[in-house]
Amino acid sequence: MRMIRSFNGKTPQIAKSAWVSEAAYVEGDVEIGENSSIWPNTVLRGDIAGIKIGSNTAVEDGCVIHAGSPNQFPGNSIIGDNCLIGHGAVVNGHKIGNNTLIGMNATILHDVEIGDYCIIGAGCLLTQGMKIPDRSFVAGVPGIIQGQTTEKQTAWTLLGPAVYADLAKKHKEQGL
Repeated sequence: MRMIRSFNGKTPQIAKSAWVSEAAYVEGDVEIGENSSIWPNTVLRGDIAGIKIGSNTAVEDGCVIHAGSPNQFPGNSIIGDNCLIGHGAVVNGHKIGNNTLIGMNATILHDVEIGDYCIIGAGCLLTQGMKIPDRSFVAGVPGIIQGQTTEKQTAWTLLGPAVYADLAKKHKEQGL
């Protein structure tokens, strides 16, 4: 039984082609786009504000996405199309652009905006209010822009979500 729960009169809206693991928890004002996938032990909490996940986006195992803050940042968390959110990432940011890769165990704090075609390195910490321009490669604690993404890196930001969309389709076909 999938843990998809209404909260405060709002029920998650999940595209028919999307796949949500039965071991994920999705609550409240959450929208999951076409061909997106939510993997085991991931938590999407849309209880303070909304979460919108675009199409063809994969949120890997053990991620936590929580929108807003009770006292300072009530805004929604928006994750674009064709994104890959790596294992164990914690996202409380405002916006992640299209075709962006968030590395494993990265932490994105309140009111962060990340552009399109970005790569946020594994373990990176994006501090409150950071604005990351399109095509940036960011690494470190705290995160520092290391330069622009290369063509090879950009190719991975495009390939990763497609691979996960196919894998999710196979999981869905097998009733998982």
